[in-house]
Amino acid sequence: MDTTVKTLQGELRGRLVDGIHVFLGVPYAAPPFGTNRLRPPQALEPWSGVRDAAALGPEPPQVAPPTVGGSEAGASEDWEDLTAAFEAVQRAAPSEDCLNLNLWTPDPGAARLPVMVWIQGGMFEISSTAAYDGRNFARDGVVCVVINWRPGAEGFLHLGDGIANVGLLDQVAALEWVRENIASFGGDPDNVTVFGESAGAMSIGVLLAMPRAEGLFRRAILQSGAAHHVTPARDALRIGAHLAERLGVPPDRQAMAAVGVDRFIAAQAELKQDLMMNPDPDRWGSDVVASTLPWAPTVDGMVVPGPPIERIGAGASGHVDVIVGTNTDDWRLWLVASGAIGQITDEILTGPVADVGYQSLGAYGLDGKDALAAYRSRYPDLTPGDLLATVQTDWWMRLPAQLLADGRVRAGASGRTYMYEFAWPSPGLGAVHALEVPFVFDIARPDVPLFGGLVGPEPPQELARTMHTAWVAFATNGDPGWPAYELDRRATMRFDLSSTVVEDPRHWERDFWEGRR
Repeated sequence: MDTTVKTLQGELRGRLVDGIHVFLGVPYAAPPFGTNRLRPPQALEPWSGVRDAAALGPEPPQVAPPTVGGSEAGASEDWEDLTAAFEAVQRAAPSEDCLNLNLWTPDPGAARLPVMVWIQGGMFEISSTAAYDGRNFARDGVVCVVINWRPGAEGFLHLGDGIANVGLLDQVAALEWVRENIASFGGDPDNVTVFGESAGAMSIGVLLAMPRAEGLFRRAILQSGAAHHVTPARDALRIGAHLAERLGVPPDRQAMAAVGVDRFIAAQAELKQDLMMNPDPDRWGSDVVASTLPWAPTVDGMVVPGPPIERIGAGASGHVDVIVGTNTDDWRLWLVASGAIGQITDEILTGPVADVGYQSLGAYGLDGKDALAAYRSRYPDLTPGDLLATVQTDWWMRLPAQLLADGRVRAGASGRTYMYEFAWPSPGLGAVHALEVPFVFDIARPDVPLFGGLVGPEPPQELARTMHTAWVAFATNGDPGWPAYELDRRATMRFDLSSTVVEDPRHWERDFWEGRR
């Protein structure tokens, strides 16, 4: 059955599927091409008649997803090549009209339903809404929105010309669309929760510190990402110049926007390969060598006025309720996927950054020998590869999450802060990066595209219900069901088969890193 809703831009025709009203490929801004390419999102022109919203909208131009390069003895048989996993999702082809969103609502005629807006991850290089089905949130009384936004150089090219972070501005434009239109779908524009994972969570960490995003959401959930990993403007300028050189044009926005999309994407892939093969901090910047992210939010002084964690620590978005957390083995995913986890040695861990890049403990601001000794003393049974995964998890995820929570509490935030750790281990993998996502969406099944290879053959459904219910409760009333985070307790919900609250579970890591920052 069809269902029709009137927005400020025009009427939309969606579908009624199993009692849920679904609207797909809904545009929230003008196509970012032609004179709009590499520039902030522009207002959407109204349309006449009824626009069909029954199919996924086009995706932004982006590099191909990474390919898995190895395996590990004992790894889950369901672990697939990531490229094949992405292909299993019914994704829409990239196209110009790519600033669109998908929406699920239990009842467009309802009023003041909580709203959840998902910002997906993908290393700031990949952005696809296709794997994220919000029907179970709608089933439980939430209006769920999933947005496309520009990744890669299309969204994060920095040339020092007064234009920056247009991918973040896409997210702001989508949230503005939600504020203006969500009541037509039964949602409450004053009760919006943004939630996201990895690059999506890092985006939210920046949104918490962005003046342009102020007032657009009431609550935020940051899954395996926080507010630390941004690119200094000087490094972003270098990367922009490197890309222009590969394109054979001057580092000028108009000249680079005139390059065809296919060549533009190919040059990004070449640049990333160069970064991985030649990780010289003098060429790329130490932050970029450690993160291996050439395209990420830039502290440009305007859209992002300063380091987000500093602005949050000074009180930015203090009124927003926040959940922030990580997975126990977050970064192990990438070492298993690349096949590198069994190839790491102590010599690599203590080697020069310019030679071994992100596999050197020195890439994370540590003295390699000192860090190796400390982590080996703490985790005597781990292989060198798993020690590297643990250090990377701490640097990438765990410490930024803790410092975000600490900073908010120290700043006297009026909004409540909660922490969690997702600890259920998938067979052969562990509690790796992105594993919590299907549990949050209550789609933890082996037959689900993309995530089926992560959850294994028998994922615990009770854990999915527990986590999903907590997210819905938080979006509804700000209380996920466990104690708020305070400096004298640091309560953390550990999601596993028992799902219990623990106090300050990662105090050793906090003490170790605080002494070396």
